Amino acid sequence: MDHKIDTNARRTVAKEQRNAAPAAGKAGQPLYQQLAAALKEEILNGIHPVGAQLPTEYDLCARFAVSRFTVREALRHLRDDGLIMSRQGAGTVVVPASAPDLYVLHAMSINDLLDFTTSTRFEIELMKMVTVDDALAGRIGVPSGVEWLTICGFRHAEGHAEGNQAPVCWTEYYINREFAAVGRLLPRHTGPIFPLIEDLFALSIAEVQQEVTSVLITREQALRYHVGEGTAALEVRRIYKAADGKIVQVTINVHPASRFRLSMTMRRVKG
Repeated sequence: MDHKIDTNARRTVAKEQRNAAPAAGKAGQPLYQQLAAALKEEILNGIHPVGAQLPTEYDLCARFAVSRFTVREALRHLRDDGLIMSRQGAGTVVVPASAPDLYVLHAMSINDLLDFTTSTRFEIELMKMVTVDDALAGRIGVPSGVEWLTICGFRHAEGHAEGNQAPVCWTEYYINREFAAVGRLLPRHTGPIFPLIEDLFALSIAEVQQEVTSVLITREQALRYHVGEGTAALEVRRIYKAADGKIVQVTINVHPASRFRLSMTMRRVKG
């Protein structure tokens, strides 16, 4: 059924490419990209100012003589660029452009966490076994008195050499002792850690609990972030659990508050 829908959608776009007057954009681009380019140009030129609603999908279909599929794909690209925001029952609204160094994490599923780690580069500065004391136990949500593998370092945006741009965040990984053998592979590993644990130990991460709190930048972090000590920051803690409820990994990311936005989409569950 999905294949049939996708095939029909491609046929619709191909028909539009042949018959419709193309939106502004580079010749040869898919029609939805041309439409996205035209709307983006109108937004940047102030035709649709910040806070204003974009025309409805129906109006855009009629204006550009395209299908609803094409309009929705174009709007998705504008959302990915941080130019618009859509809300159920409120339409699509133009939002302020993000600062160039603002990192936006769009979280809808565990797979989105994979996108975050694969689009950034983690540089390990510390890796060792530590015995969890009371303070650390309260911070990461595990019992005290047990050993966990600790890996710490800064995460950088992919494509930017270290020193040329402030890091995206300070990251701390805490790995359950049962799975600490994964540490031997990390110096040569560039992707996320939890899929590596899943592969090595034949388990599956079934749940990720996330908590965001406000903290202050430490002196050491301030030097790397190029901000003042005590600057406001957001600490994002994620607890990764296996299907049996066992905590496999805890991750803490500290982002300067002015450079980070967490975007989550929630849908009603029918039951």
